Amino acid sequence: MFQPEAYGIALMLMLFSMLCWGSWANTQKLTAGYSFQLFYWDYVIGMILASLLWGFTLGNLNGGASAFLPNLSRANHSSVLFALAGGVVFNVANILLVASIAIAGMAVAFPIGIGLALVVGVIFNYVIDPRGNPILLFGGVAFVVAAIIVDAIAYKRREDSRRSSMRGVRLSVASGILMGLFYPFVAKSAMVEHPLGPYTVAFVFALGVAVCAIPVNFWLMRNPIAGEGTVSMSDYWKAYKSWHFWGVVGGMIWCTGALSNFVASHAHIVGPAISYSIGQGATMVSAAWGVFVWREFATAPANSRKLIPFMFVFFLIGLTAIAVAPIF
Repeated sequence: MFQPEAYGIALMLMLFSMLCWGSWANTQKLTAGYSFQLFYWDYVIGMILASLLWGFTLGNLNGGASAFLPNLSRANHSSVLFALAGGVVFNVANILLVASIAIAGMAVAFPIGIGLALVVGVIFNYVIDPRGNPILLFGGVAFVVAAIIVDAIAYKRREDSRRSSMRGVRLSVASGILMGLFYPFVAKSAMVEHPLGPYTVAFVFALGVAVCAIPVNFWLMRNPIAGEGTVSMSDYWKAYKSWHFWGVVGGMIWCTGALSNFVASHAHIVGPAISYSIGQGATMVSAAWGVFVWREFATAPANSRKLIPFMFVFFLIGLTAIAVAPIF
């Protein structure tokens, strides 16, 4: 399988995962009118397809015991269970994130939800596998926290007159806490005898997402939390083909980013805390999409818009500190 050890290549993989994780939600923006619950079925299909695509290509590179299928057949049961659990926790977190995007927009849901996930995830991942300079790592996280606070203030000023304001914030916070807890399960799956490799972890993780999505998403179709009406599977089959296409693409983009992150975390110098931290710089990427492409703050008052540059500065400082933590 393809597994680079040089930090330069691992860093590129982490930055690529950041780009994927911060960009997949644009596919939801391209399906206006498509219920997020129905979008999510296509999204899960895309995750499974991408995990199989990369598993049977890069995961089979050079063959041997570490190749995709041999590794999957030899893996310890506890490693499989950890990866499945990570998928289940991620699924609940991601559904809440998608709902908060539908209410509050990318420029808000990602900085609050994923920013909080970064803080929670770094702490747990570092406890599990303490690699990297802790001063730079946690100093970078502190700047990210500052960016979250600035973004939350900007959001409050933008949304003062809208009823959905606090609901969007609450969903983002709940999503962030759970999103920070999924990666430690993935990290633990590599810390047993005969562990899953990054490509098999991605596949088992995607299966965990699918298993959890079936009951949870069906429940949400009948009990929506984003303020829209109920939907049924008949609505899914009536949807435009382009909506199904973009939903699948969204899942494939997220899973490709996840796989890049998992591969980077297996590099000797990196570890899960650093890899997860840089990947969750997706917050900055998604906020940039929301602000500059989707113009989510275009009609916001001046005292809200002027805070956005400070958010990006704090994020950039924080991510830079995290990126150099393995070197110093």
